[in-house]
Amino acid sequence: MTRTALYPGTFDPITNGHLDIIGRAVKLVDKLVIGVAINEAKKPLFSLEERVEMVRAEVEKFEAGAAIEVRPFDGLLMHFAEEIGAESIIRGLRAVSDFEYEFQMVAMNQRLNDEIETVFLMADPRHQAIASRLVKEIASLGGRISDFVPPAVEARLKERLA
Repeated sequence: MTRTALYPGTFDPITNGHLDIIGRAVKLVDKLVIGVAINEAKKPLFSLEERVEMVRAEVEKFEAGAAIEVRPFDGLLMHFAEEIGAESIIRGLRAVSDFEYEFQMVAMNQRLNDEIETVFLMADPRHQAIASRLVKEIASLGGRISDFVPPAVEARLKERLA
């Protein structure tokens, strides 16, 4: 039996923090589906196609571990998890403030489907401050973001914000 997990996010853009969580998640499952959310409410800087492309390019670099698939999704997270046959949802935690929001989400998701577990992975201390929103803000103000995103993502951000 294949153990499948879903790691959802907007990934606008994908950061080193996301990649850290992905790198650790692939050690826990046989297949990891990275769900790139269509979330117009967040007003993403990059289109869905661009975000999927960036995530795919970055995860190609992983050599060992689970099979990785990158897929866009729209709608309810739990419906997508069921569609792909996920047994678990991977979530990264950076701070206590993340936990409060995630705690509420887990409670709601369990009401929708108590067969799918949520697994929390704590962010590596080097990546705890990284948030896509902050990376975009720093980049838009001319700050250095090379510690927060891979080089190809940094180049795309600088190009987009130029």
